[in-house]
Formats: sequence, structure tokens, C-alpha cells
Amino acid sequence: MSGFRFLNLVRPFLPILPEVSSPDRKVPFNQKGLWTAVTLLIFLVCSQVPLYGIMSSDSADPLYWMRVILASNRGTLMELGISPILTSGMIMQLLAGANLIEIDFSLKEDRALFGGAQKLFALIISLGQATVYVLTGLYGQPSELGAGVCLLLIIQLVAAALIVILLDKLLQKGYGLGSGISLFIATNICETIVWKAFSPTTINTGRGPEFEGAIVALFHLLFTWNDKGRALREAFWRDRLPNIMNLVATIVIFAVVIYLQGFRIEIPVKSNKIRGQRGTYPVKLFYTSNMPIMLESALTSNIFIISQMLFNRFPDSLLTRLIGVWEPMEDSPQLVAISGIAYYMSPPHTIKEAVLDPIHTAIYITFVLTTCALFSKTWIEVSGSGPRDVAKQLKDQQMVMADHREGLMYKELKRVIPTAAAFGGAILGLLSVTADMMGAIGSGTGILMAVTIIYSYWEIGMRESGGPEIAGLGELL
Repeated sequence: MSGFRFLNLVRPFLPILPEVSSPDRKVPFNQKGLWTAVTLLIFLVCSQVPLYGIMSSDSADPLYWMRVILASNRGTLMELGISPILTSGMIMQLLAGANLIEIDFSLKEDRALFGGAQKLFALIISLGQATVYVLTGLYGQPSELGAGVCLLLIIQLVAAALIVILLDKLLQKGYGLGSGISLFIATNICETIVWKAFSPTTINTGRGPEFEGAIVALFHLLFTWNDKGRALREAFWRDRLPNIMNLVATIVIFAVVIYLQGFRIEIPVKSNKIRGQRGTYPVKLFYTSNMPIMLESALTSNIFIISQMLFNRFPDSLLTRLIGVWEPMEDSPQLVAISGIAYYMSPPHTIKEAVLDPIHTAIYITFVLTTCALFSKTWIEVSGSGPRDVAKQLKDQQMVMADHREGLMYKELKRVIPTAAAFGGAILGLLSVTADMMGAIGSGTGILMAVTIIYSYWEIGMRESGGPEIAGLGELL
């Protein structure tokens, strides 16, 4: 009963933790759409409001590699993005899945304690992260900022984290569609893609000012250069700024992922309760959705952050150089790995880079495919979507496999689900690598996450608006 004692520690905090009450009636689909739009608007506004008291800093961004999956924007109220809630949720899910905390999700009180623990943990994480960011000089040296401004920055970041938590709860309680985490990640990535395609901002790369947006630059070059062939070549393959080929690569990866979303194995099931009721339990190719690529990105990003911190502090240490040697990018303070483990964990960003260093390419591809497959296979066990959990879920609903003896259901699910999870995870990893090498906008990881989230929203929309459902299973799916 040690797990219950752990959850009971949260009980005194429940009355003071802000909570979104569940709706007392079913919320119509159009109202859900409206609430989702309002939530998104609040998030976008917070992503553009700068933190009060910040000093302009042109230093390297240590969180550069994590911005995509954290839906965060440097120097704004959304500096932390969904980091606290994502970290808190993952840790609590892992603890519950591994039975390190004992919880019965069928009990309303346990669910409330678990939700409260997640929220409290997220606020503690946001306070810790905000304190570290301010004291390590991300917004200027603390001695120059002063104690008052430092405290004000921390309060702003924690308050913004609380807003994100409440917005996520608002959607999850049934007022909106899906979850806030998914919505914010997809919005952040799509915003990046649209901006890189249509940005009217001009950037001087040494050859005079050029438009940042790939499509804007295409029309500008065609109208201003006399040699139209050279203008097209420049627009399609220019360096250091988004080009048309980056945009094409992004669209191709989007299309491939949407196509692969339809791949599934359908296990026929029938009801023991209602005679003649039949349906299918679909096991998708992307059984664990975008979770493997999210976990792989989080692992890589954390190693990069630790490696950068060690290199800044102990640049000549043998261990530090083994983990990673970092240098600033050309015309940018942002650091990139040039050797060590971090180098082999970072993607080659063009086909040319991949060909020139085949060892780096081979190690990187092997690393991504292996970690994504392993994370995917592990996640089904800790998240309660493994073969044993699905067999129990079907049995609770008095569903059995059609044309099979009752005892064979678990064996058949054990044959199909782990294979689908591992293979689907590896395919996601391969798509991410391909997208990075093709120079897709928003990174391979970002595009995959955006597509899988948008696709899940489309499925939710179809279900909520009374679109076609898979017959015979209702709530199970």
C-alpha cells in the first residue's frame, strides 16, 4: 500500500490547486470547436508576449534542440512551453505503469489524486526550471538584473506554466477537442512551417537582403533577376535560408505519413453479451503514435544540453570531448557538435553531408531506428496498451476473438502488438532521418509529430460530428 501513501501526500494540496470542473452536460461539437480555438488563441498570444525585465541576449540557446517538442518560444511567456506538464505526465505514467505507485483508475478518488499529483509535480518542475534559467544567466546576469527582477521573471514563468496546465485540463475535461499538449505542439510546428514559407522578413546573408520565406523569395527573385533560370535555381536550392526544395520535402513527408496512417491489422472480435454483434480491433502501424520519436528527441536533447554545459565548463577534459565538441554555426551563436558522441547523435542536414561522412550517417540512422523501436516497444508496457492490457480490456467488455478459442486472444495480441509497435517506431525513425536529410522545414521530428497529431484531430472530429465509426466496439476504440 506504499503507493497509496505516496498519493495521499497530495491530498492536502488538492483544495488549493486550481481545477477545471467537468461539464454538467454534453458539450455540443460546435462549442468544443469554439473552446479549442479560444485555447489556441491564448497560447499563441502567450507565445508572443515577451517576459518583463528580460535583457536581450545573443548567446547560444541551450534548449534549441527541444523547442519543437516543447512548443516553446524563447524570451516569451511560453519559454517553458509544455515542458513541465509533459515531464510530469511522462514520469507519473511511467511510475504508474511500472507499479512503483499503486493506483486504481476505476476509483474516482484515485483518479483525482493522480491528476492532482501530476499538476503539483508540473508546478514544482516549472519552478525549478524557471529558477535554473534565471540563475544561469539565460536572460542576463542575475547580478545585473537584481533580485527583484529575477523573482519577477520566475513568477511570470510559473504563472504561464499554470495557464498551460489549466488550458490542457479544459480540453481534456471535454470542453474542447483532444489535449492541450497535442494542440500546442502541432500549432507550434505548423506556425514554423508557414512562417518559413511566407515570411516577409529580410535577412542579410552577405549578398544583400533576402526574404526569409521560401515562396516570397521565389517571386522576388523571379521579378528582380534578369536571368530567370538562375533565379529559379537560387530559389530552389539557396543555402542558409528556407528554399522551395525544403518546402517540397516537407509536403512529401506529410503525404507519406498520412498514407502510412492507414496501415493497420484488424483483429475480428465478437460480443459474448449481444448475440451477432461483431467488430474489429485495429492495431495500427503507428501503434504508439508519435511517442517513440518524442522520447528519442527528449533523450537526444538532454544529452546535447549536458554536453554543451560540460564543454563550456571543461573544454579540455577527455570525457567532455568524448561526449561532444561544440562550435558556433557560421554567422550564428547557435552551437553544433563537430565530434564526439553528440556529433554521431545529430543528423546530417543535407544529402551532401550524408554522402561525405558515411560513417556518421550510418551510425546516426542505426541509433535513431534502434532507439525509436525500443522506446515504442517499452511504451506499450508502461502506458497500459500492451497485449495483456488490451486482452483484459476486451474481456471486460465481454468481447472475444471471432473464430478463435477464448484462451488464444492474448497469444494472438502478443504476436501482433509488440511487432507493430517496434516496426512502427522504426518506420517513424526512418521517416525522421529522411526528412532531416531532405532539409524539411521544422525538422523531421516536428513534421512527424504535427502530422500524427493533426490526423488524430481529424479522427476525433469525425467521431464527434457523427462521422463513420468502426462498427461494433463503440467506446473501446
